Amino acid sequence: MGGRLRIAILAHSTNPRGGVVHALALGEALCALGHEASVHAPDPTGLGFFRNARCPVVAVAAKAVAGTTVDLVRARIDDYLRHFATPAACDFDVFHGQCGLSGNALATLGRRRLIPGFVRTVHHIDAFSDPLLARWQDRAILDAQRLLCVSAGWQDVLARDYGAASAVVGNGVDTQAYSPEPDPDDARTAKSFGLGAGPVLLAVGGFEERKNTLGILAAFAAFRADHPQAQLVVAGGASLLDHAGYRARCRDALERAGLGMSIGQAVIPTGPVPQATMPALYRRADALVFPSLKEGFGLCVLEAMACGTPVITADRPPFTEYLGAGDALLVDPGDPAAIARAMAASLDPDVRARLIPAGRGVVERHPWRLCAERHLPAYAACARARPELAHHA
Repeated sequence: MGGRLRIAILAHSTNPRGGVVHALALGEALCALGHEASVHAPDPTGLGFFRNARCPVVAVAAKAVAGTTVDLVRARIDDYLRHFATPAACDFDVFHGQCGLSGNALATLGRRRLIPGFVRTVHHIDAFSDPLLARWQDRAILDAQRLLCVSAGWQDVLARDYGAASAVVGNGVDTQAYSPEPDPDDARTAKSFGLGAGPVLLAVGGFEERKNTLGILAAFAAFRADHPQAQLVVAGGASLLDHAGYRARCRDALERAGLGMSIGQAVIPTGPVPQATMPALYRRADALVFPSLKEGFGLCVLEAMACGTPVITADRPPFTEYLGAGDALLVDPGDPAAIARAMAASLDPDVRARLIPAGRGVVERHPWRLCAERHLPAYAACARARPELAHHA
């Protein structure tokens, strides 16, 4: 099917998480290609998305929820079902879920005959101990008409564990938003977080097990023995999942290491950071430290490289799918000593002279336009398959 498509992209929240960043950038790139893509997400705060977008956005009415992760996910699925409860609200050529939450809402809308099917991007698959969360995750994959993923490793998992075919669409980076060029507000941003002479290291994703925060903290404690003025910024952390127990373990590890955690101290937790602030943090950092244990792609790797910041990351997929040994410092994420050595190596002028231009080369291979174009076959297949629907709730 050729021509202009009307596409509803559904994300899990309006917060700055990788899947939401991807959804907004994808919507913008699709609009630049001549399609009409609007990004939806439940918005219990009423504040809208974490950044302005160059595509239509819909902040779906949602209520604050106190309770378990199951309670929260169920509520957000219901928010979507209320929003798309009528045929008029479902007047799109293609529906595209970016998460298990939106995938479940779209699966239900399909069974209610309000939509003909949906495309689903699988960024990564979690190991849920709660059986209902696990069933919801599976349903959001198995009920999709077309599956996409951001890296080949997850394509293999979908084939092996679900018997499902998928296409790899990859990721991109906005080189207008993320640039090595300094901004007058950079110094103000550094001051607001209490950053000193450094060295300064940046971790992105908050205090989460799959982000390997404990390994990063252990490495930083060893690194700081030789660099007593070093600071580690831990940016982000907005999540639907409950990471309180893991954060407590991180606090205990910092106490045992004698490292303070607050603005201006050795470890600086920022919480969610507006996108407009992130480039300043990347530029101020001597390196991005991102030895993640489980990742869909690792968008922050491209963002750091676009800002001229060397990257330390894991020596395994998905990172090794798009990074060579000369592009980043690749380490065993299970070895804090190796991570600490990479932290030290990232300060070496010769290493930096190699990594920074290599990073620019990686960035040039990942425009959002290319990522958006890779979506079009799946969209066209779903739009072609659109039947006449007997609408009923």
